[in-house]
Amino acid sequence: MAEALLAEEHFPIDEEGGDTGLLIQPLVGALSDRTNSRFGRRTPYFLIGAVMCSLGLLFMPFSASILMAASLLWLLDAGNNITMEPYRAYVSDRLDARQHEIGYLSQSAFTGLAQCLAFLSPSILVYWVGIDRDAVDAHNIPTITHISFLIGAVLSITTILWSIWRVPELPLSEDEKARIAAAPRSAGATLREIWDAIVEMPQAMRQMAWMSLFQWYGFSIYWSYSALSIGRSIYDTADKSSVAFRAAVLTTQQLGAFYNLVGFAAALAMVPISRALGASRVHMACLAAGGIGMIALAHVASAPSAPGPLFTALAMPDLGSHTPLLLIAVTLGLAWASIMGNPYIILAGSIPPERTGVYMGIFNMMIVIPMLLNGLTFGWIYNHVLGADPRNALSFAGALLAAAAITMLRVRDPRSAAGLAHA
Repeated sequence: MAEALLAEEHFPIDEEGGDTGLLIQPLVGALSDRTNSRFGRRTPYFLIGAVMCSLGLLFMPFSASILMAASLLWLLDAGNNITMEPYRAYVSDRLDARQHEIGYLSQSAFTGLAQCLAFLSPSILVYWVGIDRDAVDAHNIPTITHISFLIGAVLSITTILWSIWRVPELPLSEDEKARIAAAPRSAGATLREIWDAIVEMPQAMRQMAWMSLFQWYGFSIYWSYSALSIGRSIYDTADKSSVAFRAAVLTTQQLGAFYNLVGFAAALAMVPISRALGASRVHMACLAAGGIGMIALAHVASAPSAPGPLFTALAMPDLGSHTPLLLIAVTLGLAWASIMGNPYIILAGSIPPERTGVYMGIFNMMIVIPMLLNGLTFGWIYNHVLGADPRNALSFAGALLAAAAITMLRVRDPRSAAGLAHA
């Protein structure tokens, strides 16, 4: 809801978060490649990041000013970035090349399931627990937001602790220990390692740069303007303080939950398909589907109908009462499942194992830079080119996803070339 409320004012908070990711992830990646502690190579970063995320989530709803909110968002974003890169590298550490499809797409699937529950938590609180959706505190922050953030704070730390306990890191070989021991540890050496990795970046990774630019710029628009667009097209409101707009936000959250639920199933189904056809071609098709879905969402007009027992039971009655949104959610779910899995299959197959951490961090720069560009440029585009209409913003986002799909035509999957994609 916060993104929807801040989108048209173009607050600079998101740019601060992007700056954090741009700096932290390559550094954490390079450091984790050279870490050999009694807790493991990646585990210390998991734990530090999880604690920071929990603290940020716990105190965020109590922000008394924009400065406090920005500071807590920085803490939350920094913790998320410290955790995220080792989280990706860890899959490659534990699996051999023939297992990358199942590893990264399973990670995508369960990330989607978790995001589904996160999106759905306000609706669960409203429709299952019975909390008033219009109940707000003195700062106009809904009660359901307070409770959702508290749940997130608890889960952030407990799920990481569970993962570390159940799936510990593999012990390093003697050669890996010797390599880490011999590596220079100064700040200058770490920065030099990041620069050298950028200069020596594998071809497949370079080829995905344009794809990353278009897909993340496009999804940044979607996240900021989807609730505003649904408010205009379905609920006929642009008043962000109205009851109708709160219903639009809840519908958007349910749409996010459902497309992540679709993404959960789609990611698991993609494992044999990506193995047979190659991750690059599957990703191209899924991005094209997502682009079509975003353009359709910009033009959807739906009179409400009875949601049916399934969507009522799933705490998605607002979504279930608008059938066209269900079809759109399928296309977005396909795109999101692929975004969270297939590029990492290509990446893991093209980078040297001893540099997994730093290259995962550098790849994140290809996510953060488009988001920063979005924060710096899209406000002008929205007001001067798109007529300050959120529906036009979503059409523009859909066109960007289509462009991202086209760029995948030139991305060579090194796993296909080695015969691993068909194994």
